[in-house]
Amino acid sequence: MTGRSKPTLLIADDHRLLAETCAKMLQENFQIVGVVTDGRALVRAALELKPNVAIVDVSMSQLNGLDAAEQVKQKLPFTKLVFLTMNNDPDLAAEAFRRGASAYVLKQSGLDEFLNAMRRVMRGESYLSPLIARETMTYLLNRPKEPGEAQITLRQREILQLLAEGRAMKDIADILDISPGTVAFHKYTMMERLGVTTNAALLLYALKHHIVSDAQKTA
Repeated sequence: MTGRSKPTLLIADDHRLLAETCAKMLQENFQIVGVVTDGRALVRAALELKPNVAIVDVSMSQLNGLDAAEQVKQKLPFTKLVFLTMNNDPDLAAEAFRRGASAYVLKQSGLDEFLNAMRRVMRGESYLSPLIARETMTYLLNRPKEPGEAQITLRQREILQLLAEGRAMKDIADILDISPGTVAFHKYTMMERLGVTTNAALLLYALKHHIVSDAQKTA
């Protein structure tokens, strides 16, 4: 098989060593077009390279894997998303599939399982790690949202993650290419919509809704 005929693959993981190891494992069957280590870089690289497949970690800086994958899927609906993560929470797996995932694989799985998941994805199938109870995830996927559950926009989720990472409003404005006043407007709109009055309450919301992980939150 020539390199040109191989499906193209973009890898996103905040641990570069793991991402590069993954690339070496898959280079025989895929053309590796990029390795990135944060969610914003994933979106930029995907829009530029238009890969057939993107491997995505959930916990990444600047933009988490869920929100980054959603942005990619909205603009590149034919790119297949494979989530590779340490998190075995069925609710998180269900959310990944809601965002357009083709597979959800745990990093603690064996190499054979990971390669099997990649093969199935390329055949147009979906894959869920057997370490996650499929019945539980199916229930979560089909469960209606709780009445009155507050929702925030994708832009607000971006800002909330950056706030939770401890970035100043000016830094957030530079990252998102908007004004500091717009950042402040979104922050206080979020607080009003969610019915919270403190930064700590915002952080709790970010943790509960997988916008930021425990490892990423500020002290």
